[in-house]
Amino acid sequence: MSSISLSEYAQRRQQLMQRMTPNSIAILPAAPVSTRNNSVEYPYRQHSDFFYLSGFAEPEAVLVLIPKREHGEFIIFCRERNPERELWDGLRAGQDGAVANYQADDAFPINDIDDILPGLIEGRERVYYSIGNNPEFDQHMMEWLNSIRSKARMGAQPPKEFVVLDHFLHDARLYKSPAEIATMQHAADISCRAHIRAMQTAKPGLHEYHLEAELDYEFRKGGARLPAYSSIVASGKNACILHYTENNAALQDGDLVLIDAGCEIDCYASDITRTFPVNGRFSPEQKAIYEIVLKANLEAMNYISPKHCWNDAHDATVRVITAGLLELGLLQGELDELIKSEAYKPFYMHRAGHWLGLDVHDVGDYKINGQWRALEAGMTMTVEPGIYIAADNLDVAEQWRGIGVRIEDDVVVTENGCQVLTNAVPKTIEDIEALMAAAQQAGA
Repeated sequence: MSSISLSEYAQRRQQLMQRMTPNSIAILPAAPVSTRNNSVEYPYRQHSDFFYLSGFAEPEAVLVLIPKREHGEFIIFCRERNPERELWDGLRAGQDGAVANYQADDAFPINDIDDILPGLIEGRERVYYSIGNNPEFDQHMMEWLNSIRSKARMGAQPPKEFVVLDHFLHDARLYKSPAEIATMQHAADISCRAHIRAMQTAKPGLHEYHLEAELDYEFRKGGARLPAYSSIVASGKNACILHYTENNAALQDGDLVLIDAGCEIDCYASDITRTFPVNGRFSPEQKAIYEIVLKANLEAMNYISPKHCWNDAHDATVRVITAGLLELGLLQGELDELIKSEAYKPFYMHRAGHWLGLDVHDVGDYKINGQWRALEAGMTMTVEPGIYIAADNLDVAEQWRGIGVRIEDDVVVTENGCQVLTNAVPKTIEDIEALMAAAQQAGA
């Protein structure tokens, strides 16, 4: 069961149904099972929208909402209890469990959906359904609609309109409740411990995958079943590859290692990046780049509050990073003109952050009517400026080449500013070097 209360799930469903038009129906299938190879499946992870509305984590399920339906508004189609299959694959909620444990008003066997769902759709003015997310289920929807149309002469009425469900749900998901923030803090705390463990373990002669193993250990030890995304453990020039996941290179004395990793708890993600020296001591060049990125990270926090818009924090990081690169001689020119011409982009090519929640790159519009969205309390995001100097960048002096630094934190907008969920893992040079020195001394 989820750490979110049943009453909160019910409130979410009611909020959605209040936005639906009269005589309408919303239909949302569970995430399909994905085959890894032959008869082996990937670990199952529920579709985020489905989980947001129900907390129901099983595959082969369909969630249906029908506002003001006399016999109950919340319906789940799910697998029946089956002792033989449960012996192999684990326990199922079944129809009784869907009602008792998830507060469904009605629950039907998934194998009966062809007989029941068309009757629930028939006569509705509008169907809320996001076509294109699940091609197999799309095909079933077309078959059910054609079945209804084929009975038109007998008085059957197919729905007049289909409306994408995503928009209604995703705006609601953007605002995190206290329970959601507490769950994300839990995930962040585990991930902070994992990053600290990796810093304490790192030394020349190990490989990137050794540090990934330490991350995974701490995730599982903390109760997280899965990482929120594929962990990035990128040493040396690999840190200049934004989505590097090979994680198989040797850790070299004198190199930095960039770790971008986080776990998820009850489907809620954490997302942390820290960069530190393999041998525990930053070189002068590494220190210079790192201090610029850290300054950008801290400056961005001053632009996360209900007084600001989404892009303000990014703009703040651009100014700090461009000014820092100019001061080091890695850029030449006048600051405002360099910003205007985006001269920083060969070194800082991504945005300063993204929404965070049930998806690591969470849902929600960044602009409203062409304008950057105003920040509001409960919105949760990452702050992740970086500088990446490619190893083959011949426009800079050799001592700078191959340095990649990113510092990323998880941040919640509050009424008066912001709350950083990931402060438990060090990010100043002094704190990182002290942590690593203590670990080296203890292991000596």
